[in-house]
Amino acid sequence: MINSAAETVIGGVVIAAAVLFLAYAANTAGVATQTDGYKVTASFRSAEGIAPGTDVRIAGVKVGSVIGLDLDKETFRAVTTLRLAEGVDIPDDSMVVISPEGILGGSFVELVPGGSPFNVEPGGEILDTQGSVSLISLLLKFVSGPDE
Repeated sequence: MINSAAETVIGGVVIAAAVLFLAYAANTAGVATQTDGYKVTASFRSAEGIAPGTDVRIAGVKVGSVIGLDLDKETFRAVTTLRLAEGVDIPDDSMVVISPEGILGGSFVELVPGGSPFNVEPGGEILDTQGSVSLISLLLKFVSGPDE
């Protein structure tokens, strides 16, 4: 009888630890849906390395996330929808850059604020963008040498 009670308590502790771990992992990974804030869009020549859920950062601080990534069938550009936190007002001359997380891969969206006194309106578009740079393309250019 004592073994049965001890096994039940230990099982409960294991299940509680698993639930806490999953909640922490979902929160850390940004899986939890963010409903506050406002949306803006930006279009890129190449959005390689980002997907819905990718962080949007200013000066290394997370201020939002990517919530949509679609192809504009007329311009063949990647239209990215970003959700930014309330209170984070972006000047309308800001730049959006897809930056590498590190040399081993992974990317994030970086907002580089401009100096305009006017802000991007909710639902507006940030026009100044710089897409991701393929590491493979850079290595191939380096290996092949200068063009003649």
